[in-house]
Amino acid sequence: MRTTSLGRSDIDVGVIGFGTMGFTGQYGHSLSDAEAKTLIERALELGANLVDTAPAYGKYKNEPMVGKALAGRRDEVVLSTKAGYVLKDSEGPVVRQVDLDGSPEYVRKECDESLGRLGVDHIDLYYMHRLDPKVPVEETIGGLKQLVEEGKILHIGLCEADIPTLERAMSVHPVAALQSEFSLFTREPLDDVIPWCAENGVTFVPYSPLGRGFLSGRYRSVEDFGEDDYRVTNQPRLAPGALERNLEIVDRVGDVAKEVGATTAQVALAWILEQGSHIVPIQGGDKMRFLEENLGAADVELNRSMLSRLDDLPPPVGERY
Repeated sequence: MRTTSLGRSDIDVGVIGFGTMGFTGQYGHSLSDAEAKTLIERALELGANLVDTAPAYGKYKNEPMVGKALAGRRDEVVLSTKAGYVLKDSEGPVVRQVDLDGSPEYVRKECDESLGRLGVDHIDLYYMHRLDPKVPVEETIGGLKQLVEEGKILHIGLCEADIPTLERAMSVHPVAALQSEFSLFTREPLDDVIPWCAENGVTFVPYSPLGRGFLSGRYRSVEDFGEDDYRVTNQPRLAPGALERNLEIVDRVGDVAKEVGATTAQVALAWILEQGSHIVPIQGGDKMRFLEENLGAADVELNRSMLSRLDDLPPPVGERY
């Protein structure tokens, strides 16, 4: 897989990364440690060395699983995790209620706990999962800067931040990456944030690049997701009436896929890669065939006509959440 640099650093990452949220119950099932290890090892073999986790995934269960999977291969991985969430609800693996805490004291506490759960001595890319509106971003970034100076983290990232917030953050310390939702279903970042990131040396990391799996073409009804899948209750785009109209978009992506000899998921990911060399989507294949299929998108080439047709797709029906 071809690579790109993480921000303005000398760290190279594959142009498609690996998000591990689906390992620990978010989609209605959990993997064993052995299954997670096998998937991560295969991702590394295929060049997807940016591995993304968070304390909230599986309510503190995801980081230990990822840490075990990386044992003995730490130097091959660009490891990212997150801070800023205070988990409130206790039932089930899916976090549904959080408070935000961006104070330097809380971020330091979270960093130390993540280092322990992951079993590593540093985190390559440390995001604020969301910024705390009660704490000035300069104060939060100042706390993260201290962690950089101490060697606990190497680079700072933000999630779902707008340009004014990014500029305020950058006045304190360079931001290496911005993680925000971006896909053929969620194209708003193209208007301003993605160009700003390109101009300012910030890697843009799309999460949910397949519209939470919907753009893979594997789901044709709510029943296909399973009753314990959080998407069933959390996704207005899957509601009756919306789902049927959004399937029309998926089918048009599928038409392009047939022409290019790829899968629908590969075309959706390849379109993202065409939007800039500084963009590194994190796919979340939690089964081997989906992982290999998704990472194969790095080799899919879309011609100008195909890109134009994808650019002209209508927006989806329904909000993100």
